[in-house]
Amino acid sequence: MLLSLVYRLVRCLFGLLAVLVRSDLSKDVELLVLRHENQVLRRQLGDRPRWGHVDRLWLTALSRLVRRRRWAEMFPVTPATILRWHRNLVARKWTFTDRRRPGRPCTRRPVKALIVRMARENPTWGHRRIQGELARLGYPIAASTVWEILHTAGIDPVPRRAGPSWRQFLAAQAHAIIACDFLVVEAMLLKRLYVLVFIEHGTRRLHLAGVTAHPTGAWTVQQARNLVMDLGDRISGLRFVIHDRDPLFTSAFREVFTAEGLRDITTLPRVPRMNAICERVIGTLRRELLDRILILNERHLVLVLREYLIHYNGHRPHQSRQQRPRTSHRSPPAT
Repeated sequence: MLLSLVYRLVRCLFGLLAVLVRSDLSKDVELLVLRHENQVLRRQLGDRPRWGHVDRLWLTALSRLVRRRRWAEMFPVTPATILRWHRNLVARKWTFTDRRRPGRPCTRRPVKALIVRMARENPTWGHRRIQGELARLGYPIAASTVWEILHTAGIDPVPRRAGPSWRQFLAAQAHAIIACDFLVVEAMLLKRLYVLVFIEHGTRRLHLAGVTAHPTGAWTVQQARNLVMDLGDRISGLRFVIHDRDPLFTSAFREVFTAEGLRDITTLPRVPRMNAICERVIGTLRRELLDRILILNERHLVLVLREYLIHYNGHRPHQSRQQRPRTSHRSPPAT
C-alpha cells in the first residue's frame, strides 16, 4: 500500500515537471485538441465518435505543430489514421464522372472468338487484314478494336511474333538505356508538385532531376542539361533515352540527348510496359516513401527525396541485380 502511494506521488511529480518544461506552443496545441475532442463527444454522447470533414482537417493541421512521438498521447486517433484521411482527401479530389456519352458498345463474344481464330490460323494476317476479312463477312469493326482484342488474347503483331519482345529488347540493351518520367505528388494542402526522375536501366541508379509546382518545357530542358553535366563521361556508355509523349518533353529536350549521341525513343500512348522500369520505380517511391509521410511544400519534398535516394542508390537491394545494392558487386550470402 505504501509503495503504491509513493509510486503515484512520484508519477504525479514527474508529470508536473514535464508540464512545466513543455513549451507554451505545445501546451496551447494540446488544449485545442482536447477542447475539440470534448466538442465532438458532446455532440455524440453515448455513441461512437464520428469525425466529420472539418474535424479531420482540424486535427491534421494541428498534427504539424506537435512532434510525432506525442501523437499517441494527444490525439484520439493513430498516425496511420491521419495519413489515411489525407489519402482519402486526395482521392476525393480526383473523383468525377463523365456524363458526356456512354461510348460505343462492346464487341460480341462470337466476333472476338472469330478474330482470335483468324489470327491463330493465319499467322501472316495482321489486325488490318483481319479487319478487312470481317468487313467482307458483314462485321464492321475498327482496326484498333481488332488490335486490342488480339493484344488481350496474348497474340503479338505479325512482324513481332517471331522477333524479340519489348521485354527482351529492354533486357538486352539495359546497360545502354536511361529512362525518365514525371511523378505527381499532392502536398498536405492539396498543392500539386511535379518530380522529374531519371533511372539507368543497367545499374538501377536513380537521379532526381528537379521538383516544381509549375513545370514548363524550358524547365524540363534545363533539368536535362543538368543531368548531362552530372553524368559526365558516363553518358558515353548510354545509347537510348526513353520517355512518354508528355508535351513537356519538347524537341529542345530531345536535342539535349541527341547532341550527346543518344537515340530518343518515345513510348506509344497507353503502353506503360514500354517504360516499365521507370514506372516501377515511381511505384516504389509511392509505396516506400510518399504514402507514409505528409509533404508540406516543395522544399520538404526535395529533402525527403534526396534522403531516400541515398538509401535507394547505396543500400536498397534490387531483384534485377540478384538482390544486391547498386554499389555492390558481390552476390548476397546464401541462407
